[in-house]
Amino acid sequence: MSKLISQYICQSCGQVYPKWNGKCEGCGGWNTLVEEVTEKAQVKAQRKLSGLEFESLNAQDHPPLQRYESNILEFDRVCGGGLVPGSVVLIGGDPGIGKSTLLLQLAADLAQKRDVLYISGEEGMDQIRLRAQRLGVKESPLKLASSIHIEEILQGIKAHPTPAVMIIDSIQTMVSSLLESAPGSVTQVRQCTSELVSLAKSKNITILLVGHVTKEGTLAGPRVLEHMVDTVLYFEGEHTQMYRILRGVKNRFGPTNEIGVFEMVQEGLKEVRNPSELFLSKSTDPTPGSVIYAGLEGSRPLLVELQALVAPSFLSSPRRTVVGWDPGRLSMMLAVLEARCGLIFSNKDVYLNVAGGLKITEPGADFAVCVALISALKGIPIDMKTVVFGEVALSGEIRPVIHAANRLKEAEKLGFKKAWGPPAQTPSLPYKAFSKVGDVLSKN
Repeated sequence: MSKLISQYICQSCGQVYPKWNGKCEGCGGWNTLVEEVTEKAQVKAQRKLSGLEFESLNAQDHPPLQRYESNILEFDRVCGGGLVPGSVVLIGGDPGIGKSTLLLQLAADLAQKRDVLYISGEEGMDQIRLRAQRLGVKESPLKLASSIHIEEILQGIKAHPTPAVMIIDSIQTMVSSLLESAPGSVTQVRQCTSELVSLAKSKNITILLVGHVTKEGTLAGPRVLEHMVDTVLYFEGEHTQMYRILRGVKNRFGPTNEIGVFEMVQEGLKEVRNPSELFLSKSTDPTPGSVIYAGLEGSRPLLVELQALVAPSFLSSPRRTVVGWDPGRLSMMLAVLEARCGLIFSNKDVYLNVAGGLKITEPGADFAVCVALISALKGIPIDMKTVVFGEVALSGEIRPVIHAANRLKEAEKLGFKKAWGPPAQTPSLPYKAFSKVGDVLSKN
């Protein structure tokens, strides 16, 4: 026998409460608790479980897994060299950013060599065929289905020869008949993901899940969703721009924070093989406040243009506007320049922009930002054939960064003639070392 029980579950973090509260104590969200009714078994069946069988780490009878490589090299790069059999990959992004387009192109490419299933809970099969025709992949031997019921999908897999890859678009539309909650709720997302992860591990099927994001930009559903899967990818970009960035934030089989760059065209997503040229200005005339930063995204060296503007302010609290960088770190760099270099920004509006819509997170951009701010404040242009990198300490010291040689090699390949950075790093270009931020003023 079983009986119905009522409980309240936070739709942001998944914490369970016996009664309704206005505020979730787990995540601090207001009005996020929703009532869900589930069945509770009064008598639990006693299952007979066999004991564990242990194997050697160096098992000779099991050949190493071969990754599934595609012709979309940017996607394979972010995944660490291709898809691992039996892994579960979660891809999140804003609505309309191109998640379904990317996965349909990927599925059509993989289907040329392997058995691939594409299951959609958001579109009908005729709608998918229409998009495939626009992308030029309608002749692919890809198998389609449209369903939102997880039990129906699992039954279909049992009746079908075991596929190599399966795509679910999207996990928020899937429902389990064991639960009475609505699609997209915390319990439904957790239950359906658990079923799919179990299927992937038992049948050695690679499963790609499309995930919706909240207005804050995080994946919708419980946080445990990201812990259950093997790889989490974010598809980023501005709707007003044609470029998209696929970023790996979790990867059990490869590096994290790796990026792949795509261009959205009429025929779908097109790879950008040399993204450094994408984020650089085509103008060769130096402009005050414009600096080329030699950065690193994952294992990929990337050259990006940083743009700073400093203007007089008539406000009691001057503006600090940042696009593509951490606002808190900008405040810290402004404090370093005022305390260590004697430069005054307290009565100035400061604007900082990373060209091309890229978001920079590594501290190696500190020195480039400081040089851009000094250039904008003093009206001194920096040569556009010079790259800048280095971490800035609160003492004003310029500290080394990782993989400096790779950054300089990328700069040299793109025709840059000079490099500014911290001392004690092996250069391959004419190199000017700075030990303090204030050296920029004395040496230039």
